Amino acid sequence: MKNKTTACWLAFIGGPLGLHRFYLRGLNDLLGWLLPLPTAIGLYGIERVQKYGLDDQWSWALIPLLGFTIAGCALTAIVYGLMSPEKWNAKFNPSAPSDAAAGNTRWLTVGALVLALLLGTTALMSSIAFSFQRYFEYQVEESKKISQ
Repeated sequence: MKNKTTACWLAFIGGPLGLHRFYLRGLNDLLGWLLPLPTAIGLYGIERVQKYGLDDQWSWALIPLLGFTIAGCALTAIVYGLMSPEKWNAKFNPSAPSDAAAGNTRWLTVGALVLALLLGTTALMSSIAFSFQRYFEYQVEESKKISQ
């Protein structure tokens, strides 16, 4: 039986590593194995910022991948948490009755939803703001070079 609360927390906490995909679909899930790639690339972007500073063009292209991955996994946690018990059990527990306890929403599920909404929104907005800020600062610098 696949528990909705467990899946929500795995998507929220371990989503960028694909843990929720492995829990729900098994170790043969291709997307579960691909999720760590943008996470690792985004972490490499953070490492480049620490090494080369904020003016590194690769870093402002790579860091948003981490934020978008975190936001996408938080959205997945929200979708799982808001799924009705009947739909949850039909999709992830097909042999169980439609009103099985594994698909019920509990207070821990609501906690995962609230935190996923908070962190996912923060990650998404931060990634967008960082990307646009660095892009427009780069455009201003290049226009200054052209005008001189």
